[in-house]
Amino acid sequence: MPRGQGRPYRRGMELSGGGWALVLGPGGPVGTAWLAGLAAGLRRAGVEPASADLIVGTSAGAIAGAMIATGRDLAAVAELPPSDERRPVVDGSVMAGVVEIGSTADLDPDEARRRIGRLALEAAALPEERHRTSMKFLVGTDEWPDGHLLVTAVDVASGRPVVWDASSGVPLSAAVAASSAAPGYAEPVTIGGRRYMDGAFGGGSNADLARHAGPVVLVEPLPQAFGGAAADVRIVPDEGGREAFGDDVGDLARWTPAYRAGSRQATTAAERIRAAVTVRGR
Repeated sequence: MPRGQGRPYRRGMELSGGGWALVLGPGGPVGTAWLAGLAAGLRRAGVEPASADLIVGTSAGAIAGAMIATGRDLAAVAELPPSDERRPVVDGSVMAGVVEIGSTADLDPDEARRRIGRLALEAAALPEERHRTSMKFLVGTDEWPDGHLLVTAVDVASGRPVVWDASSGVPLSAAVAASSAAPGYAEPVTIGGRRYMDGAFGGGSNADLARHAGPVVLVEPLPQAFGGAAADVRIVPDEGGREAFGDDVGDLARWTPAYRAGSRQATTAAERIRAAVTVRGR
C-alpha cells in the first residue's frame, strides 16, 4: 500500500497484555464539543481517557480521540475563538440524497458509498483546506501520539472504509479532517492523491475495530443515528446533553453548551467506566 493511503478496514484489533478500548462515535461539531467536555470531566474525576490501550475515532470521535490521545488541553476548546469567516450554507438536499442512497434496498455497501462519495464531490461545502486548518486548531498538533490511535474514513472512489494510524505517514490533522468530512458540510479531503470522506459511512462508530481489544467503552453523541454496537460500557448524551445539542449538530452556537453538558455528565460516566475497566494514570 502506498505510504499515506489508508489501510483496509480490518475488524478486531489484538492488544498484547489485555487493556481496554475507547471508541468515540460521530456527532458533528456539537457532538465534538460534547465529547471534549466529557473527556475533560473524566480527567477531573480521575479517569484518564488517554490511558485506553486503543482509541478508535470516527468523525467527531476522530477529533475528540486525537485531542485526548495527544494530551490536548481540553479546557482550551471549551469555547471556540471568534471568527469573521462565514461558513458555506449547508445544503440540506445533500444529506437527503445520502439518506435516500443509504435506504436503497439490496444496494452493495461499497456502491452505496461510491454514490454518496459522488454527492460529496459535487456538493458546495467548506473547502478542504479550511476544514483541515480547523482540525489542526482543535487537535493542536500534526504529530501522532505514542498510544494506539485509529482514525477511520471512507475512500470516495472505491467506497471502501479505511483506517489510519501513526504508521501511515499521514499528518494527524489530515486524517482527522478526512474522517469528519461529511457530505455537504466539508469537501472530501485529499491524502496521497485520493479523496476521503466521513468515516461514519464505513460503519457508524466502527466499534468492530475494537472487538478483541478487551473491555470496550463506546461513547456515541448520536446514538439514534449510529447506535447498536456492542460494548461493555455505552455512554450517550443524557437529557441535558440532548437539550444542549438542539436540532442541528452543525450549529456552532451550541458548541459551549454542549461542552458543558458533556462535562457535567462525566461524573456518572467515570463511575461506570471504573466499574468495567482498570484505568491507569498517564
